[in-house]
Amino acid sequence: MLQNRTLFFGDNLDILREKFPDKPDADGYFDLIYLDPPFNSNRDYNVLFKEGATDSQAQIKAFEDSWHWGEEAQKTFEELVGVRPSKTKINEQISNLMLALEKLVGHNDVLAYLTMMTIRLIELRRVLKKTGSIYLHCDPTASHYLKIVLDVVFGKQNFQNEIVWHYRRWSAAASRFQKMHDIIFWYTKTDKYLFTKPIQPYTNPEWIEDTVRGVVGGKLVRLKDEEGKYIRRQKENVGVLMHDVWEDINFIAPTAKERLGYPTQKPEALLERIIKASSKEGDWVLDPFCGCGTTVSVAERLDRNWVGIDITTLAINLIRNRLRKQFDIKVWVDGLPKDLSGAKALFKKDPFEFEYWCLDLVNAMPAQSKTKENMRGADKGIDGIITFAKGVAEKGGYEYGKILVQVKGGGIQRSDIATLKGDVEREKAEGGLFITLEEPTQPMKQEAVSSGSFGVNFSKAEFPKIQIITVKELLDDKSPKLPLWSQPYYKEAKKVEIENKNQDKLRF
Repeated sequence: MLQNRTLFFGDNLDILREKFPDKPDADGYFDLIYLDPPFNSNRDYNVLFKEGATDSQAQIKAFEDSWHWGEEAQKTFEELVGVRPSKTKINEQISNLMLALEKLVGHNDVLAYLTMMTIRLIELRRVLKKTGSIYLHCDPTASHYLKIVLDVVFGKQNFQNEIVWHYRRWSAAASRFQKMHDIIFWYTKTDKYLFTKPIQPYTNPEWIEDTVRGVVGGKLVRLKDEEGKYIRRQKENVGVLMHDVWEDINFIAPTAKERLGYPTQKPEALLERIIKASSKEGDWVLDPFCGCGTTVSVAERLDRNWVGIDITTLAINLIRNRLRKQFDIKVWVDGLPKDLSGAKALFKKDPFEFEYWCLDLVNAMPAQSKTKENMRGADKGIDGIITFAKGVAEKGGYEYGKILVQVKGGGIQRSDIATLKGDVEREKAEGGLFITLEEPTQPMKQEAVSSGSFGVNFSKAEFPKIQIITVKELLDDKSPKLPLWSQPYYKEAKKVEIENKNQDKLRF
């Protein structure tokens, strides 16, 4: 049974297969699916988080906007062409398509991207209701290939529109025309689908004149008065059916109140148009690449049921914070650790996501991007930063301090605390926080206590210079001793007021 307001953490392919099995009636789960997957544009997207009153110069890689040909891509490709057994129902057309693409582009990143998208689009079609719609958002980098894939997976007869989202975003490109549009493909599962016929208002005044028509002699004609003049009346200017070039929705400016700091965030107006056009109140909406949660936020505001999936803890936590601020609603999260065994499993599966998950438990900003090739990256042993207001600056505003955070999943020892102490001194930070999956040793505790304490101008309270807290303690709702005026690393969303709506309330 579907649970409304659910966020799944993990690979959307695995989640679609495991959490949404085939239904006895052969129908799907969702009325509308919107996806904005990575475009394979070979760009790395960094997130600039807020640090106190200013944007931090420290960046962390949210995701890599590319897919690479390797073992995983090869295995998935073999599933699609029928060499390997698959949980997915692969027909001959899909197999032929992938073999043709292999001949056309070869074993490279483009084929890896198309392989990734094809296997997921098959699953998305399976979970889509017979009356449902899917909107695939992409840019010109791979839209021509994706159109062919969609024709095969959904059937070219179920292609409805190629929507051009035209926006203004000035760039410094001088060797070619400026890129100012994205492509959105709209497909349905069958020829029986919901479409609310959105209206684009006329640019004329609110009321317009029109001639009165009537039936005379079995024919529809324009009526005349006694003087032989056409009878005219005013009618409401309702507009015309929306066309497929959308020029009235702006790209989110860097300083816009709507912007949350996520690199590929889309405007709410864009999702509102799509959701209103292809769903009604109470329908189910899915975003399998939900990023910062624009789709689910708009779905919530429009009284739709929704499910979101993302592969990063950064995205899941950002969405939870966004919805908490906007709606004060209860959000169900599936896939993130709820106990110590879950935390250990996450660490074993992905140390990076474990680290980001731990940092969010203490509202710390990730320090910098790391790679599997260089676990320490350029962060000098610092995994996260907690910023706080420690006093009033001489020229007005606040003076900010920082606490350095280090996360360890195993192999801890006294020297780790000594290293953190050195980092605090080198970075001129006020304190350090050591988060550990294992229980700290007595020498580690002694080393931390020997570091002393620090104070802030807003309070007479003293805070440990170095403190240790375990993951178990954090899961048991124990918090480290931190200044009250600590700053969130994310840009907070604007509160959304919804009238006459019964919402479940939850305070985090």
